[in-house]
Amino acid sequence: MLRQDSLECDVPLFHEDENEVRQRKSKIKHPLASFFHLFFRTMAILVYLLCELFSGSFIACMVTIILLLSCDFWTVKNVTGRLLVGLRWWNQVNADGRSHWVFESRKDTSRKAVLNSESRIFWLGLIVCPIFWVIFVLSTVFSFKIKWLGVVIMGVVLQWANLYGYVRCKVGGGTNLRSMATSYLGLQLFKQAVNKPDGP
Repeated sequence: MLRQDSLECDVPLFHEDENEVRQRKSKIKHPLASFFHLFFRTMAILVYLLCELFSGSFIACMVTIILLLSCDFWTVKNVTGRLLVGLRWWNQVNADGRSHWVFESRKDTSRKAVLNSESRIFWLGLIVCPIFWVIFVLSTVFSFKIKWLGVVIMGVVLQWANLYGYVRCKVGGGTNLRSMATSYLGLQLFKQAVNKPDGP
């Protein structure tokens, strides 16, 4: 189970006013985890974009990008998700050989336990970076740079695996995302049909 982090009291002390309490509350509690949450994924994107300018070796660029993507996958899955938003996921293989996904969330995910600034950093990095890798796949296919296709597909797979795992953690591990999306779309269509003004 996840360890509960100790919570700081938000009541002002004798010499503090409300502004000081608000400033203390907005500080990032895990600056190192926040930095590395963005560092590996951003560096992988930058190396992909700039490697041909600085190095003529495709192998060196490919190995560097895959190492950065692997470090990012491990860091986000095992460290930053737990510290920044109180979520964790993994795949477990039973004795009979069947694998199943395990999703875990901190029991106390109130505003005190999960800071808004850390949560924003986590979700922004988790959502924006995979979009870049999808764009890279499309640009690789359309520009016929086939040698880079394996690298960008690896970027998409590793980044989207973490995104999928944490979205499942956030909405509940037992929830089927496809059925949730279908019910949401059905609800939106129903609202449009009900709110549609009658004809002349």
